[in-house]
This record gives sequence, structure tokens and C-alpha cells, in this order.
Amino acid sequence: MCSETFITKDSNEPSFALVLSVLRKLRSSMDRMSSSMTSSMTGMGLGGITGLTTGISTLSCVREQQITIGGMPSNYVPGLSASYNISSFCHRPGQTRRCPMQRPGPSAQHRPGRSHSTGALHRMKHSSRNSPNTQYTHNLICKLADQNERRRRHDTMEMIPQNFYSQQPLKVELTEFYSRDNSKDHHTEQYELVNDNVLPNPVLRRGQNFFFAVRFDRTYDKQQDVIRIVFCLGPKPSVTKGTRVVLSVNLNTQQGVFQHSRDMMGLGMARMQETSTTMAPIGSMCGMSTIGTITTIGTMSPMSGMRETTTYGVRRSSFGNETMPAQHSPLSPPGPMERPIIERYSATAQHASFGRSYGSQHGSRHGSMQNLAINTSSHEMDKWDISVQRQDGNTITFQVHVPANAPVGVWNCWVQTHRTGQRDNRHDYKCDEDIYILFNPWCRDDTVYMDNDAFRKEYVLNEQGKIWCGTWRQPKGRKWIYGQFDDVVLPACMYLLERSGLEHSERGNPVRVSRAISSIINANADDDGLMVGRYDGEYKDGVSPHAWTGSVAILERYLTDGGRPVEYGQCWVFSGLVVTICRALGIPCRSVTNYVSAHDTNRTFTVDKYFDRDGNEVPNGPDEDCFDSCWNFHVWNDVWMQRPDLPQGYSGWQIIDATPQEEAEAVYHCGPASVEAVRRGEVGFQYDTPFMYGQLNAELCHFQEEENSDWGFIRMASNQCQVGRKILTKNPSRDDDEGESDLLEITHEYKTADSSCSERGAVIASCRGYQRLQQYYDYPDRNAEDVYFDLMDIDIVPYGQPFDCTMNIQNKSHEDRTILCVLTASACYYTGAIASRLRRAQGEFIVRAGQREVLKLHVTAQEYMDKLVDHSMVKVHAMAYVKQTRQAWSDEDDFPLQKPRMQVQVRSQPCVGQECTVTFSFQNPLTVHLTDCYFTVEGPGVQRPRQIRFRDVKPGEFVNYQDKLVPRRSGERRIVATFSSRQIDEIFGCASVNVRG
Repeated sequence: MCSETFITKDSNEPSFALVLSVLRKLRSSMDRMSSSMTSSMTGMGLGGITGLTTGISTLSCVREQQITIGGMPSNYVPGLSASYNISSFCHRPGQTRRCPMQRPGPSAQHRPGRSHSTGALHRMKHSSRNSPNTQYTHNLICKLADQNERRRRHDTMEMIPQNFYSQQPLKVELTEFYSRDNSKDHHTEQYELVNDNVLPNPVLRRGQNFFFAVRFDRTYDKQQDVIRIVFCLGPKPSVTKGTRVVLSVNLNTQQGVFQHSRDMMGLGMARMQETSTTMAPIGSMCGMSTIGTITTIGTMSPMSGMRETTTYGVRRSSFGNETMPAQHSPLSPPGPMERPIIERYSATAQHASFGRSYGSQHGSRHGSMQNLAINTSSHEMDKWDISVQRQDGNTITFQVHVPANAPVGVWNCWVQTHRTGQRDNRHDYKCDEDIYILFNPWCRDDTVYMDNDAFRKEYVLNEQGKIWCGTWRQPKGRKWIYGQFDDVVLPACMYLLERSGLEHSERGNPVRVSRAISSIINANADDDGLMVGRYDGEYKDGVSPHAWTGSVAILERYLTDGGRPVEYGQCWVFSGLVVTICRALGIPCRSVTNYVSAHDTNRTFTVDKYFDRDGNEVPNGPDEDCFDSCWNFHVWNDVWMQRPDLPQGYSGWQIIDATPQEEAEAVYHCGPASVEAVRRGEVGFQYDTPFMYGQLNAELCHFQEEENSDWGFIRMASNQCQVGRKILTKNPSRDDDEGESDLLEITHEYKTADSSCSERGAVIASCRGYQRLQQYYDYPDRNAEDVYFDLMDIDIVPYGQPFDCTMNIQNKSHEDRTILCVLTASACYYTGAIASRLRRAQGEFIVRAGQREVLKLHVTAQEYMDKLVDHSMVKVHAMAYVKQTRQAWSDEDDFPLQKPRMQVQVRSQPCVGQECTVTFSFQNPLTVHLTDCYFTVEGPGVQRPRQIRFRDVKPGEFVNYQDKLVPRRSGERRIVATFSSRQIDEIFGCASVNVRG
């Protein structure tokens, strides 16, 4: 503290004035240091305080500089007797004591011009005992006193709390989230993020417990150290909104998984009732053993297996099964250490399950739904909770319970530490791992709970499926790779949720989440959705919807392009993306196809078409404001969840539609609408139930121009039940790579079989709200109709072959009838819009009484080959008008031309990590060259989405292409491939392979 040397004229003694000046300076310095020393003096014993005061009053300056605090060296030991002046023991032989201490006692006197501390030195100099041995004796006493001090210090060390030497908060060195171990009980082990070799991320389901461990820089002191685990979601986490959770760690009670404090840091730091139960002794650290209700799994890999994160200079990792190379970081443990053992509750050793047990000592399987219901009734499961599972030295293993209503998303974990009473001096540590929390269909308390295990495997865990296209008479299933476990899917899902604008606090509600998904999939002019829809067949500036084999390539392109919408998609592509995102988030989801789906734009619950007198369609109606259409098929999605916002009985499957059709609340989104509400016609329930009801039950109305009509048109007879002809989804218990035997018809779930036209009309009339308009939709008197018309169905027509359109006419009257007939074949989009006319026949002829006539229209391959568009759809429209009775009739039918199927064959037994040869073959059905050709190949665990350019294909050529694939995962896998060219597309195939590990 002082570096000055005081030299007097005669006695080498400092003057009293100079000493007093130095003491004043030191006292001033101590005042300035008082604020910083407050924490260091906290807890200091009475002897330490006394020693501090004495040291200030007896401070002396020596030639050898020492770092002192208030007269005490830095090695001062609190609690020692104040009579020890430690600076006196620091003298060494050969050094002169410039300012010796005054001997305490009554003989001490003050002399003017002389320091209080110089009397002893004066007496020693002039005493008879000041012999040549004096220096020796002085050194001896210093050495003996120093030795005594070290002995006393050693004895005192055991009595002094460690916090006197470590006043700083605990610091985190390592964190371990046991991503792979936790995933097994959370049904998330298939996510590639969990198995990442660089930075495994925990993927967890709400309503369950997970374990993680923290290694600190020293042992936890339960009296002085405070630890809080904080979980945050979103950019502005809030405690009151449930997006910031603060959990206080309490080790005052006996450690164990049965004891934990329920400290939910909500509106305050109020401590809830602690539940404590004596924990059974922990058994062997190796192998599998069960003691009481505790199951201990095998030895973990050593702590030295953690990798180094150079950004922060610390070592963090998820432990893999493989041994990682030794790290040479100074933060590495000094020797081989074992990772804390994860203890689980289980009734069987085959399936240990994370959980908390409060009941019977016989153990229970928390992973089973039956016992989960019991646990739910025995304690609160709707709060975050933390308990200490075990403590091994500086490492503490925590068990955290995530409530079943927690918001889903990417959570971050912070470890906050500080000393008791020193919250301002806090150390915050942010864990590197992103914690993905998902919905949990295995948890009864979760609103997406599904009690059928086979359904969970299909609607949550299945990575591939079928989406049905074609027509209601000829459904055609197309394989689609959902790939919800790919490492790009979950990050893309989280980014899409952010783009949707859904509040983070609402992301625990599957109703709100699914509605947000339906809006963010499609990209409109006013938003940046995932994919742009296009239906006109012009895809040169993007990718044709038929070229996609699955969702992964679309999501990856979306991320790599910085969130720019991907081009292009259609309803069945949107549906496949919805399945991927919902299943990735944990919401059970299926793809549903509605054949002959109504798109009612003016909310009349009808699809209106207008024709002139010659049978030509009047585009957009006579007032050019009618844009109704009837899609050959439309694909949406069903999601499984409870609907607490609806009356009982309307939970289960809910409809969401990601294809932009009509705005709802100024946003293109649709659903969730209860399937049961749609079936019953309860169109007053949220969300968008009337619109979905119209897609399934609207009337197809054809109007023909008529000069005798009051408003210029008359209603023509048509099939009233044509809309919603058939509703299909994939059968969860069957897979068919070659045919269509794995379809499941679910029309009865959407439409009541015994509902009459009057019942449906009553619902429609109530929705319209305009009873006066009903007169225009009424049929003319059907009693005067005496001519029967029928448009014949067309069987399967191979691509490149001619076909005939046939209409049967039967005159049932006793008089001749003059009939005007129009028969047209057109190439059309699957949305029902006409692309181009192929051929048209029109004529007026007389049908004799009781006679039959057949009108045919023959179309050759040359007439349609260069005019077909997506899905190779052909629309046949027939119209007839009887002059004598003014009977009007109209009908239409659609059918696809059948394209060749691609054969996919694997030549050898595929093994993980080894190349295998796959052959793709098909025959060109056209008589022209195929140009701009390419294959798209994809298979979960076998091949990431890949596009392969291919040469031009000759007319009628049999194509045989081979490629090399390297499987990455074992088990039953599927490979899906498509072929596209400028002249023909939608040639696809699929093969199932069994990959050996």
C-alpha cells in the first residue's frame, strides 16, 4: 500500500508527522475500498474484523512491497487472533526493519518528534542483550511464528466455509442434455437433429420429463449458492405469458428423483409445497439394475468425450455411443470421469422410461398411457418442475418436467448462479443447444393425444405415404416422402411459425398452430409463404409440381434461399407439406382427397355454370362475376386434436386446407373445422365450417340461355349428388407400392349416408340467408320430362390411344321429339378449368317415339397429344334440349389418360454405408422425342432428394437408367422416383427395400 522509505537525520526513524500523514492517506484509501470489500467481509468472523482494525492502526511500511488489504497481507486468514501482526512474520534475514512495531503495554510512552514504534528498536540497540546472536534470535522467532501460523491456518481451514475463499458465483463449465437418451422415451429418436455428430439438439415432447447435467467450476454450496434454470421462448420471453420459465434449484432436502421443489417462477418467487420421499440407495453404476422403483442404465461415456466449443472456450456436447478423441483443453477433467448415471422409473428393464413416481413403491412405467393417466390424477402435470436427480462432485444432474400445455418451439436454456444475498452479482450461462419442444400424442394431458398406437405410428411417425389424385372412378395414389425427421424440417417449421405471426404464447394451442400452418404454406402477393401455387402448366421459371417427390427438398430450398417462396406447387403438394410440418411438430395428420370438390366463390352453396343456346359455356356467367368451379379432386388435411372451444363430441379429426381459395379474416387460411360438425351440418362452429360444408355438399347448377325466362336463363337438370363423390385417405394398416389397394374410403366420416336432399337443402338455405334467391335454383316441373339422357362412363384409356365419348338417348313418350345435342371433349386442368377443346359434335335430330339413339364422339391420339395439360385430364360435357317440352339436361365427366409406370429395382442387398445399385425403367408411350429430361430420386435414410439430368429419349424407347445409392439408416426403407420431360411428366415409381445395419 505504501512504497515510501522514511529516512531521518540521525536515528533512521520516521518522523511522527510523516507517519501520521501516511496513516491518513491509508484511511482515505480504505474508505474508497469499503464498497468493493463489502462482499469479501460478508460472513467474516469477529476476530477477522478485530484483526482488520488492529492492522489499520499498526500499519507500517517496509522496503519490501506487499499486497495488503487494510493492513493485512493477501494471505490473511479470517478468524485468527488479532494479536498476531502477520507483517512481522514476513521479515527475512539481511533486511532492516525500518518501522518496527511498538510493544504493547504500559511502558509505551510518547516522545515528541519520535514515533510510537521506535522505543523497542532504541532499547534493542542499546541493550546488553544486543549481542551478535540478536540477529539470529530475531530470525528464529520469525521462523517459529511463521511455522505456528501455518499450523493454525491448517487447523482453521477445516472450520472456515469455502465461500470465504470463493466469493464469486458458480460458473458453468459443461452442459449435457442427453439428447439421445431422452429421445428414446420421448419418441423422438428418429430425428436427425438428435443424432447429429456436431451439435446434437434435444428434441422433447411436452408432458414428459427429461434429464440434463451441468458441471460447475466447484462444488455446490447449498448454504451460499443459488442456482436457477431458465427456459426462454421467442425474442421477448415473458413469465406471465408462459414463454419464460424460471426454476429454482433446491438441494436443502435429501437429493433424489423423488424429492424436488415445485418452484414455478411465475408472478413471483413464491415457493410451492415441497414433495419429498426417501430415495432408495443408488445401485451399481454399471449394467442394468432395479432397486425399489429406480432403474439404472449402463455406464455412460466419460466426461472427456465432450467436444470443445472454441467460440466460448468451454466444452459442451451431447454424449455419443462412440468414444471421442481426448481433448487437451485446460477445462478438461484431470482424469477419467464417468458421466452421471441417468436413473429412470420402469417396471421392466426392456423399456426404462423417464418419469416421476409418487405412488406405489412397486414402480410404474411412465411411458405407458395407462399409468400416465394415473400419474396425472395424482399430481399436477400442468406446471414446469425441476428436481435434482443426483450430484457427483461438481456435476449436478437435473430432471425437468415440461407441462403438457407448454408452447411448442425452439427453447433456450440459461443457467443463472449467484451467491445468497448477491443477486446483482449474477453469472448467466446460455447453453449452446436449441431445445425443440413438440406436441405429445402419447400424453393424455396433451390436447393432441391419440390413444391408438397403430394410428400414432401412421399419423405421427410414418415418413412416407400416399396422396390420391386422378378421378373418383379411377383414383391414382402417388407416393410422397414426408421426411419429418430430416434435419432441415424442424428448423424450417420453426421459421415458418415465426413468419406466420402467431404469438409465442399461443403456440401451445394446436388449434391456433394448425390454423397458422394452413396460412403460411401458400405464398400470396401479400405474404412470404412457403410455396407458390400455379395451375396453368407454365413452370419454366421454377419446378413443376409433378417433379417433387417429397417435402424435404422444398423445405431445404426454402431455407437456403433465405425464406423466398419455392416455385411451384398445387393442392396435393401443399397437403404433403402440411403432413410433414404437422407430424414434425407432433400433431397427428393425414392427407385427404375429396373427389368432385366444389369451389363456391359467391357463397351460394352452388357451383354455377352458364351456357348459351348453342351449348357454349359463358365464361364467368352473364354478369362476369361468377368464378365458381368444380375441381376433379382437391386435397386437404385432417389433424387430430381436442376442441375445448366447441361442445362435446366435436373433437377428433379437424379439417385444415392450405390451398389458397378464399380469404378468411383477410388471410388465406382455412380451418380447423370439425369433421363431425361438417358431417352434421353444424355450420355455425369455428373455423370455416360453412366453406368446408360447401366443398362437400354444394349443388352443381347448370343454366342455359332461354328467351322465355324472366331472367334469361333456366335451370338444367343434373346430378345433385355429384359434389363430394368420394373421400379417400391412406389406409394406416396397409402399404401398396404397385397398386391402389391401400386406399381407405372415409366418405361416411364427412357425409351422412341417409341424409336426404331436403335436409341438405335446409342447411344450405339457412347458410345463404336469402330465401328469395331459392326460386332461381329450383328445377322446372320434372313431370313433363319424357326423354332420358345418359353420359356413359369411359374406361381406362392408355396414354397415346384413341377414345370415344358416348351419350345415350331414349324417348319414353308416345310422340316424336326434336332434340338439340352438343357433345364436347376438352383438355382440362384438375381444377376443372378448360385448357383447350379437343373435339366437338353438335346436331339436331328427331328421336322417334319409344326409340333409342346413341351419339358418339371419336377422339384420336393426334388430336389430344399436344393439348393435354397437368394430370392428362379430359373433360367430356354433354348437353341436350327438347324443343317440344323445353326439357333441358346437362352432364359432364372427367377421366385421366393412363401413363406408364416406372419400375424401381434394387439389384443387391443394401447395407448401411455401402453402395447399392438401383435401376429405374419405363417405356416412352409417345411417338415423339422426349427432351429436357430428368429423374428425381428420394428415400428417407437412403437418399436425400436429388435431381439427375438425363439425355433425350427416343420415340417408343425403353429407358433403363442405373444409379448408385448409399443407405444411411437400417430397416424398412422406400425409394421414390419421378421422371419429367417437356412432352410428358408424372411418370413415377416406388420400391421398398430392407437395409441391413
